[in-house]
Amino acid sequence: MSWRKYLVLAGVVVFAACGDLTLSRGMKEVGNISLSHLPELITSLANPWVVLGIVLLLGFFASYTTALSWADLTYVLPATSVSYVLLALMAKFLLHEHVTLTRWAGILLISTGVGVVAGGPALTAPHTPPVRDTEPQPVNRG
Repeated sequence: MSWRKYLVLAGVVVFAACGDLTLSRGMKEVGNISLSHLPELITSLANPWVVLGIVLLLGFFASYTTALSWADLTYVLPATSVSYVLLALMAKFLLHEHVTLTRWAGILLISTGVGVVAGGPALTAPHTPPVRDTEPQPVNRG
């Protein structure tokens, strides 16, 4: 895999973690909203942290779709789940959230799975059905 592909995967990880972090910070400032009260949802867009989170998540979406254009979903999704580790660390130290031992164990389990998946190919060969002979076969009337 080329360094550009690693850069795209790193972009997915960083944009996802930073986008989620800034969106979370902004929504904590905005407070509780509900989909049944659309004006509250639109008002939340006045918060700069919410807007920055949306912009970063758009960067995530661009990087993610780029990665999916050259690799299987079953490779990209686990390979980018490293963002869970980054996000947990950022939430702990920047948002001062309490990350329980159970959550760290789950993150460790995900990271172990990433190691397993990363050892395989990024793109599997497409399945092609066997070619059938389209010419009619002679009938044996003997």
